[in-house]
Amino acid sequence: MRNLAFVGGGMMAEAIIRGVVTKKLLPASVIAVGEPVPARREALVSRYGVQAFAGNVDAVEGADVVVLAVKPQYADEAMAGLTGRLPSSALVVSIMAGITIERIARAVGHRSIVRVMPNTPAQYGEGMSAWTATAEVSEEQADDVRSLLSALGRQVNVASEKYIDMATALSGSGPGFVLLFIEALVDAGVHLGFSRPIAEELAIQTVLGTAVMARESGQHLAILRNAVTSPAGTTAAGLYELENGRLRAVVSKAVAAAYARCIELGK
Repeated sequence: MRNLAFVGGGMMAEAIIRGVVTKKLLPASVIAVGEPVPARREALVSRYGVQAFAGNVDAVEGADVVVLAVKPQYADEAMAGLTGRLPSSALVVSIMAGITIERIARAVGHRSIVRVMPNTPAQYGEGMSAWTATAEVSEEQADDVRSLLSALGRQVNVASEKYIDMATALSGSGPGFVLLFIEALVDAGVHLGFSRPIAEELAIQTVLGTAVMARESGQHLAILRNAVTSPAGTTAAGLYELENGRLRAVVSKAVAAAYARCIELGK
């Protein structure tokens, strides 16, 4: 990967740019962004030193890797302007939620495509990205994708596109679900008598620390949970109420609803 172009300069595009520049994967001078909003162009140039253009065609000219980073509702308009404009050897990387590879291929007339589902913690280098590639993507290009996504956090290659839609519901929408749970913990702490700032500090660090423990320990989640659940103890009492309230079923329904919406957006 010698140069990199973005169609769209929103928050997720900026997260990738930040990761690439910070980790010195590419110099800012070979990164170009097509972004219609002048204030966003100015911000990206000021913060990172990239090239920014009002038009997407100027941004993608000569690019090795082109990242489609517009919102799904603007996908057709953005892709229509790229038909016949992409270098034949370019790799197209889409981070557009719900937009299928086939839809992208038809729109831009290109077959070397990777579809990615990142998530918002990527803005802080702690993202989770799932990706899949067409048969036309070379191993060298796949390595470029791994490097690009590793700048955002962790990445996993999945066998087919159906798993990207699943990842959209699980890890893509997951931060929203986790944040709601953290909010609920904070509110419960305030109800007990903590000030909101202290309740937030306790809840956020508890969730963060527990996630690190779950990842680093290598143990089954149920084993870790049982280790902090003493018979007739405080955690056991709280878990009983969560199970009685059908927490697992509610979470499963939430992920299923997000998945259904993702499929709907892709039509």
